[in-house]
Amino acid sequence: MPPAANRPRPTAFSSIAIELNAVLVALIDEQPQVLTLEDGALLPSGPFEGDHPTLQTGLRAWVERQTHHPLGYVEQLYTFADRSRAAATSGRRIVSISYLGLTRELIDKEGAAAGEHEPGWQSWYRYFPWEDWRGGAPVSLARQVMPRLRRWIDAASDTADRRQRRQRVEINFAEASWNEDLVLQRYELLHEAGLVPEAGGRRPVANPLPGGVIGAPMHYDHRRILATGIARLRAKIKYRPVVFELMPPGFTLGQLQLAVEALAGRPLHKQNFRRLIDQQGLVEETGAVSAETGGRPAKLYRFRREILLERAVAGTKLPLSRTV
Repeated sequence: MPPAANRPRPTAFSSIAIELNAVLVALIDEQPQVLTLEDGALLPSGPFEGDHPTLQTGLRAWVERQTHHPLGYVEQLYTFADRSRAAATSGRRIVSISYLGLTRELIDKEGAAAGEHEPGWQSWYRYFPWEDWRGGAPVSLARQVMPRLRRWIDAASDTADRRQRRQRVEINFAEASWNEDLVLQRYELLHEAGLVPEAGGRRPVANPLPGGVIGAPMHYDHRRILATGIARLRAKIKYRPVVFELMPPGFTLGQLQLAVEALAGRPLHKQNFRRLIDQQGLVEETGAVSAETGGRPAKLYRFRREILLERAVAGTKLPLSRTV
């Protein structure tokens, strides 16, 4: 080990602050929506304080204080502790511990502050429009996103870098092999290419993408945190029945399929989807019907929560069955 005087010194921070962030998701009007502040620019968040007995307790306190919305299902998402996450004025290093929450309740705005700071729900496709493939590949992907990424590839400093960039673009953005789980990787690639506003002073290799194409920006790195939450949820619905945390107590199979499609950003094959639901034994009939389908009344179903105990070892799967 080199002498202490010769060791590289870490960047000095006056202190470290812990921030708690919530990606709170609900299905509203058949759209996956996230609860935000400041007209959609921020996720609910706040510092971890000395009187919080646990991290999750602190998170729940901040979310309920800022949004007047109680948290139900919550799981820890990721810890962001990059060296660059330092407050410009205080010099403190910011460590963000993020959580994913699922709810079927709408926000109660009674007592919430009026104006832009009032909490509200935003479709997550407002921030990531290229992730919605329910109507096929987004036209803007081929016409506007890919041409700029190809210019970014061509602007590489050498052959090896150019090859690496091309491989990353092909893995993350190729239509033929589109992987809905790679939400974070796609956003970070666009960030690196300077094509999103959050890239700051990084000089883009092409004209910035229009707002409707590149999505709405968020303050700090909250869009990166949101991308992490979307990726986690998209992956998780394939092996755990968490989608039912977003469903009402009674629902039709058509509503369930629309919910999974909305979360995955993918159309599903109706017969294959219903076959999978039946094979897994995830739902049971309630005995009631819904007349809201616009045609023949549809049977209402409910989630069989005992299935979680029955399959605690093997796991309960709800894999995506894509259209053919």
